[in-house]
Amino acid sequence: MIRRITYIALISFILFSANAFAQKKGNASYVIGFYNLENLFDTYHDDGKNDYEYLPDGANKWTDAKYEKKQSNMASVIRAMADENKTFHAVLGVSEIENRHVLEDLVSQPSIASANYQIVHYDGPDSRGVDVALLYRPECFSVLASESIRYNFDSNIQFDMTDEEKANFKTRDVLMVRGMLGDEMFAFFVAHLPSRIGGKSNDLRSRGGEIIYARAMQLEEEFPGIKIVVMGDMNDNPTDDSMAVYMHGKETFAEVGKKDFFSPFLSMLKAGYGSLAYRGEWNIYDIILVNEPIANDKDGLHIIPIVKKGKNEYYGRVFNPSFMTQQEGQYKGTPFRTFSNGAFIGGYSDHYPTYIVVSNKK
Repeated sequence: MIRRITYIALISFILFSANAFAQKKGNASYVIGFYNLENLFDTYHDDGKNDYEYLPDGANKWTDAKYEKKQSNMASVIRAMADENKTFHAVLGVSEIENRHVLEDLVSQPSIASANYQIVHYDGPDSRGVDVALLYRPECFSVLASESIRYNFDSNIQFDMTDEEKANFKTRDVLMVRGMLGDEMFAFFVAHLPSRIGGKSNDLRSRGGEIIYARAMQLEEEFPGIKIVVMGDMNDNPTDDSMAVYMHGKETFAEVGKKDFFSPFLSMLKAGYGSLAYRGEWNIYDIILVNEPIANDKDGLHIIPIVKKGKNEYYGRVFNPSFMTQQEGQYKGTPFRTFSNGAFIGGYSDHYPTYIVVSNKK
């Protein structure tokens, strides 16, 4: 009897393992997204950083209560996306975060703690102290290598800046994280390209696109077949030179060559979607692009359509539920942000998050 029970248990284990393996190999889908968290600062001063407005006695009167409200709000958005997708993001890039500490507080929020998000973050040179980072679920993605890529002017682009201005220019590093998503090698780039504030020319963002693209091509040479996702607040639309020219972002699969990227939010911008609004005009600065192996793979992980509008299918999602949207006043219909005209209004961010889904389902 014992031998029979042992035999049945063994068979059951084999069948369970085979089923689990088949699900991993044949039925895997992963949500990959990006969210600008709009000035997620703690209430303490970081040496060498201009974070004074986000201190209790600073311009924003940034108290522990406001910080905790902000953290809860950010987590509630991540949770709402998980509820919509019936799974947490496997990988989520974030920007406008002050340090690792604010991310540790974020991933431990009760509404998302079960996701067990791990963090990849480097302190960068930005004068305000804001960085980019990557959150990932270790059961989905395992990290093999990461690097923080410094912005530089080693380019043929003609910049409208003096040598002194170039030497003093500080902006966010680009984060690159390489690892295994399921059983396939992926590299994720997270960027927050130079702002348009202060009359900065688009040459700065074009250089940002050029830096990311050059490193991506190096990775493709070093790891043939590697799948690459580029995401971030690009401070440009998918139609601007930084993304369409220097990142080689293409609107359709038919246009995507071996050295190109598919840009799913390009067609969505043309269709009227937006992740942020400025002076009544919608833009999609929160961009995600995928390289040719993700765009055209028919057997492994590839990008799939997730939004249908009429006869059109779109391969990206701008997450813009009503609770994240201003319901009244001057900015009605736009993202419900943390501050408005200098006053704390307890919102979420001035950007909506965006995401894609990759799957190996036929």
